[in-house]
Amino acid sequence: MMMATDALRAQVAAKWQESFTRLNQNEPGIVGLLNFSQAWNIARECIRPRGLDEPDHSALYDKSTFQASFELLNKCRRLPILLESFLEDMRKRFPVIKEEVERYTLEYERTADTSFILNLIFRLLQWYKRWLPMQELGATLHSAFVLSFQTQLFSALTPTFVRGFKELCASTLPSTDPETDGPAPNVEMWKAFETLGLLDRYENIIASVGYEHIEAHVVATCTGQWSVSMLGQLRKWMTDKVVPWMLLMYARNATSADDARAMLQNVGSRFDFHMAKTLCDLRTKEIFDIIIDYPDSSGALQDLKECLHRVDQRAFLVHTLRKANHKRLLHPGADTRLILSQYVATIKCLRLIDPPGVLLFKVADPVRRYLRGRLDTIRCIVSNLVGDDDSGDSLIDESEPIQPLQQSDLEDFTDPNWEPEPVDAGPDFRANKPSDVISTLVSIYDSKDLFVKELQVLLAQRLLAIADDNTEKVERERRNIEILKIRFGEAALQVCEVMLKDMTDSKRIDGHVQSQKTSIIHPTIISKHFWPILEATEIVMPGQFRTFQEEYTKEFSAFKPDKKLRWLPHLGTVKLELKLKDRTVEADVPPLEAAFIELFSQQDVWNMDELIAHVGSSVDRTAALKALLTWVDMGILKELTEKTFKLLEVAEIVAAGARAPRAVTNSAVELLSAPGVQQQQAEQMKVYWKFIEGMLTNLGSLSIDRIQTMLKLAPGYDQTIEQLGVFMEAARLEELVVVRDGMWKLTPK
Repeated sequence: MMMATDALRAQVAAKWQESFTRLNQNEPGIVGLLNFSQAWNIARECIRPRGLDEPDHSALYDKSTFQASFELLNKCRRLPILLESFLEDMRKRFPVIKEEVERYTLEYERTADTSFILNLIFRLLQWYKRWLPMQELGATLHSAFVLSFQTQLFSALTPTFVRGFKELCASTLPSTDPETDGPAPNVEMWKAFETLGLLDRYENIIASVGYEHIEAHVVATCTGQWSVSMLGQLRKWMTDKVVPWMLLMYARNATSADDARAMLQNVGSRFDFHMAKTLCDLRTKEIFDIIIDYPDSSGALQDLKECLHRVDQRAFLVHTLRKANHKRLLHPGADTRLILSQYVATIKCLRLIDPPGVLLFKVADPVRRYLRGRLDTIRCIVSNLVGDDDSGDSLIDESEPIQPLQQSDLEDFTDPNWEPEPVDAGPDFRANKPSDVISTLVSIYDSKDLFVKELQVLLAQRLLAIADDNTEKVERERRNIEILKIRFGEAALQVCEVMLKDMTDSKRIDGHVQSQKTSIIHPTIISKHFWPILEATEIVMPGQFRTFQEEYTKEFSAFKPDKKLRWLPHLGTVKLELKLKDRTVEADVPPLEAAFIELFSQQDVWNMDELIAHVGSSVDRTAALKALLTWVDMGILKELTEKTFKLLEVAEIVAAGARAPRAVTNSAVELLSAPGVQQQQAEQMKVYWKFIEGMLTNLGSLSIDRIQTMLKLAPGYDQTIEQLGVFMEAARLEELVVVRDGMWKLTPK
C-alpha cells in the first residue's frame, strides 16, 4: 500500500514539473510563469466581448503585443482553453443582445413598420463587429466566434422577427406597376444579411418573397388577358424588375456580367419555372372560359402549351376541365347545342395545346358519354351538317376540308412520320383519335347508321315543308346530300337519293295530271318504302276537298295503273279564300282547319264532337280545339258555349279590351311529324318491356349491366346500354320501376 502511494506521488510530481517547465519556458525562477500570466491577461482582455460604449481593445495594446501574447499561449498549448473562456464570456454577455432583439421586435409588432427590423439588423451588425476577434488571431478563433454568435442569435430571434424580415425583403422588390420605379437598392442591408448569416438561414423565406411577388404580378396582369401571349411580356418584366433584385441577393460579389450570369443560372431557372407554373395554374383555372372564348383566346392557349412543356401539370389540367364540364356543362339545364358547341371548341383548343390528342381523349370521355344519353344529340349534329341549325353556332368549321369520315386504323410503323404514343396515353388512345371535328362528333356513337337514319328523317321533313314552286330549296337539299355523300359514302345515302328523285318525279307526275284535268291541289307523291315512317292521322276531308282528292286519284291511277295513291291529309297546307257576306278572308292553314271550316259551309252552328265525327274519330280533341280556335281568333267563328261554335257571316265589332285576333301562321312545319330516330328507338324499346318486366318479376333487383346482358338474348335487340338507361329512366318516371344503389326493380303494387 505504501509503495503505491509513493508511485502516485512521484507521477503527480513529474506531471507538475512538466507543466511548470512548459509554462515557465525554461526561464530562471518563475519569470516564464509570470510572462505567461501576463500574456493570458492581455489575450483575455483583447478578445473579451465588450459593450458598444466601451473603448476598443486596440486603444489599450498595440497589435504586436496581441500577437506576442497569442504566440506565447500557443507555445504553452493554452489556446483551446482561451477559446473556451472566450465562448463562455460571449454566452454570458449575449442576454444584452437578446434584450435588443426583444425591444425592436416589440416596436415592429406594435407599429408594423419594417424600419424597426432594418434598424435591429444594423444594430446586430454593430454587436457582431464589436465582438469579432482580429483576423490576425487565426481562422480557428474566427470560425468559432461566427458559429457561436449565429447560433445564439438565431435562438433569440422570434417568429415576429421572421415575419418582419420577410416583409422587409418584400419591401425591396419593385412595384408590380410598370410605370412605378422600385425602391433604391440597399446594398448595405444585403451585406448585413450575409455577415449575420441571415441569407443562409432564411434563404427559403427570401426566395418565397420572390415567388409571391411573381405570383401577384402574373395574376394582376394576365387574368382574363387571353387574346395575346403573355409569356414574352412576363419574361421581359423579370429581366427588367426581378433580376436586379436577384443580383443583390445571389450575385453581389460578381466581378463581371459573366460571373453574375453564372451565379444566377440555377436560381434564375427556378424563378422562371415558378413564373411558368403560376401562369399555367392561372390558365388552368380559366380553361373553361378560355375554351368558350375561342378563337379569341388563342394567345392564352399558346401560353398554356408552352407552360405545360415546362411544368408537368397535364393531369391537373385534365382534372380541372373535367370538373368544370361536370359543374357547368353536363347537366339538364344546358342545351344540347351548347354542349356540342363547347365540345367542338374543346376539341380545337386541346389540339392546339396537345397535338397528339392525349388530353382531348381524357377530357372528352365524360362529355361523349353524356351526349350519348341525350335524346336530341344526333338531331343537333345532323342539323348542323345540313345547315338547318338556327342557333347561329355552327359546329362545322368552313375552313375544314370536306372529307370522308375517318375511322381509327392500325398504326403504320413504316410511316416515316410515325411517332410512339405519349407516355400518358391510355390503352384505347389510338382507337379514339379521328382527326377532323365531324368524325369526332360521329364517333360519339358506335355506328354512323344512326346519323344516316336521322339524315333521312330530317331530309324528309325539309322536303315536305317545301312549297310546290320552290325548286331552289330542292336544289339546295340536293347539294347538301352531295356533300354528305363525301362524308358518309354514296351507299349510305341511297335512300336520300330516292327521296330527292321522288320530289322530281312528283312534280313531273303532277304536271301530267294537271295537263289531263286541271286541279287546284298539288300533292307531293312519295315512295312508301323509302321514306321514314310518317305518323298517320285518318282525317277525312269533307265536301269539295274530298271531290278534289277523288278526281286527282282517278287521273293518277290512269297515268300509273300499277300504283295506288294513299292520301296523308294531315300533312301540307291549304290556301283558302273565304267569301262571307261582308268580307273576304284569305288564309294559309293546315288541312284540319280547312276541313272544319268546310263543314261550316253546310250549316252555321256545330258542336266540336260532331265536327270530329265528320272528319274522323281518330282526330285528337286537343288538336281539334286548337284548329277551331284559329278561326275564332280570326273572327270567322264564335264560341257560343263550351265546344259549340257559330259561323259569323257578318263580322262582330270587337269591344275595347277584348282579345285581338292572332296572326295566321303557316303550321306546315308542325305537321311534319316524322319521328326522329331516337323516338323510333324508344318505340322499339317498348316491345322489349315485357322481357324486362319478366326478368324483374322472376329475379328481383337487377343492375343495368345484367339487364343489358339478358336482353341481348332477345331476337332483334340491338340497343346500347346508354339507350337502355334512357328507357329505364323513362320507365322510372312513369313509376313502373324504382332504382336504388344502381339496382332496378318493379314498383311495388
